[in-house]
Order: sequence, then C-alpha cells, then structure tokens
Amino acid sequence: METREFKDFIYGEFSRIGKAISSPKRIELLDLLTQGPKSVEALALDTKMSIANTSKHLQTLLEAKLVIFSKDKNYVIYRLASEQVLAFVFALRGTAEDRISDVSHIREDFILRKNTVKPISFAELTEKLRNNGVMLLDVRPAEEYETEHLPNALSIPISELEEKLDSLPNDKEFVAYCRGPYCVYATEAVELLRSKGYQASLLEAGINEWKQIHHSI
Repeated sequence: METREFKDFIYGEFSRIGKAISSPKRIELLDLLTQGPKSVEALALDTKMSIANTSKHLQTLLEAKLVIFSKDKNYVIYRLASEQVLAFVFALRGTAEDRISDVSHIREDFILRKNTVKPISFAELTEKLRNNGVMLLDVRPAEEYETEHLPNALSIPISELEEKLDSLPNDKEFVAYCRGPYCVYATEAVELLRSKGYQASLLEAGINEWKQIHHSI
C-alpha cells in the first residue's frame, strides 16, 4: 500500500463516523442511549419516529459500530458500543456548545425559561443534601433510573409526578433532574411543583455529568 492509499483508507474510515452522525435524529438516538440500553420501541417513542424509521437510523449507527444490540424475547435492545462512544457523544456536544453560540442561547431560553428557572450546581446539591434540606427527584422514565441514578434520588417519572404530589412533604425543597442539560423533564417538574406551592430547583446536569465529575476526583 502506498502512502496516499494508506491516508485515503484511514480518512475514509474516519468519515464513516461523520456520515453516521450527519442526521439530527441519529445524534438524538445516541444521546438517549447515554442513559442506558433501550428498546427500538422506546427509542421510537422518545424521538417521535415510527419504529421502521427508528430501526433504519439504528442500522446506520450499527454499521458505523457506534451501537450494539441484543435480543430480549421479542424486543431488540440497543446500547452504545463502548465508553469511547459515550465520550464521543459528549465531545460532540461540547464542541457545538463552544463553537455555536446559538446552542447555549436557545437552551437558556427553553430549558431555563429565559433564566426564570434557576439551576443549582452539584456542589450546592451536595451541601443541601448534607443538611437534609432537599429531596432529589429523578424524573426520567423508571427504566433509566433503574439502570443508574444519582445517590439519594427518588424516582418519580415526569408522567407520574402530578398524581403523586399529595404524597410529597410540603416542608422540603425539591431538586429535579433528568437526562442532562438539554432534557426538559426537570424544567417541567420544577414548573409543576412551583405551581402547586412547593419550593423547587433544577439540577441542570444528570447522571453522566455527575460521573464525569466523580471520576475526575
């Protein structure tokens, strides 16, 4: 193999990753899989796509070796192929945040409701938990909580929160979190809790951001 052939082959292989993530829907699928394994049906529901279209996008990611799958009875379960892929998803997000200012601006408008929903940091959360001053709510789907969750978190999926409000103490502050800084479930939870007279804050990060900080210590 000549030098030029070698370079053409290597960069051609690199470009397979670029082609695989050229679709916003495929990036969303990868982001959802950072929360743990999911069935095709669950991914279709989250992305508002048909099962057939979801399967097609997953096949593209599979061909690029970004995901793997297994079978559980009648279900096909997908997951990220490796920790390196997880790091890649976060690097992609971080690069977009760094280079495209609209990403942060739109997030502040939508997730933080133009800064009317104030987020708290992990350090602030730790202090509040140490003083027994808050209840930490994980408002993701139950299966994501079961896969992994923040220490001391109580699982109440956003779809169940309103019906369970009466079971929550009214003398506690609540901190809600979901899938990370681009997930709206926690924002919706904070708005609902506040509308019912509860004191509530938003943790603008999730399990993966917590793991990044925890592993770096």
